[in-house]
Amino acid sequence: MASRRQVLGMAAGALAATVARAGETAQAVSSAAPLAIGETFTMESKVLGETRRINVYSARAWDVKPAAPLPVLFMLDGGVAEDFVHTAGLLQVSVASLVTRSFMLVGIENTQRRRDMTAPTENAEDRKIAPVVGGSSAFRRFIREELMPQVKARYNTTGETALIGESLAGMFVLETFLQSPEMFDTFIAIDPTLWWNNRQILKTAADTLRARKRLDKTLFVATSGEKGQPELAKQLEQALGSVKVDGLQWQMAPMLEETHMTIGHPAAMRAFRSVFRPAA
Repeated sequence: MASRRQVLGMAAGALAATVARAGETAQAVSSAAPLAIGETFTMESKVLGETRRINVYSARAWDVKPAAPLPVLFMLDGGVAEDFVHTAGLLQVSVASLVTRSFMLVGIENTQRRRDMTAPTENAEDRKIAPVVGGSSAFRRFIREELMPQVKARYNTTGETALIGESLAGMFVLETFLQSPEMFDTFIAIDPTLWWNNRQILKTAADTLRARKRLDKTLFVATSGEKGQPELAKQLEQALGSVKVDGLQWQMAPMLEETHMTIGHPAAMRAFRSVFRPAA
């Protein structure tokens, strides 16, 4: 069965083919011009030893000046053929409807997704998903040491940052929240892969948080009704609720009517409206 990302990729490819055919037909009338959304740039990563493509879109409310600094939402699976265009649309309509603050979306396009989003695992079945897994620590270093300074140098930003990811990328968001909470102000994890490495993230979350005296952070976790996920989500909720950390604001958003394939868009919309609300 095709994954949600594969389905969306095929849909994007079909749309591109349709647009191309329409463009050929329209040549008899006028020449077609590229349709651009935001900006894109590449950067050489010494940490990862490869070239990475970054896509950027600024969603501004009508009363926010073009030169005004914006907070930054870093997005995993952020390629144009991945989830960048969809998420940019959700963010823009939320901002235009005045239910979400203006934000800059920075999408990180994948090269080896299953390598970058996963922590090391002792489970042999986990290691079968890709030739290389367990690279989340290096990928986090790339974001912190190379990408974030690059974005700060290129764009006018406020200093407020957030991170969003779904599925394996949602697990990366949770892992980053637990291991490196200083990197971002807000963490949005959509249907995270909680079973990885024999549920290690669930087993250690409470003790990891217990070591923190204060965390002025926001965590939003949305979970689907996919088989097994409600049980895992309940374990995460119990772990988070078992520890009192000053300053930490967290919420679980069970979306049992959604599957792992369908939760992405409605969960992102709910998250934006919840954690990025405009000031009263």
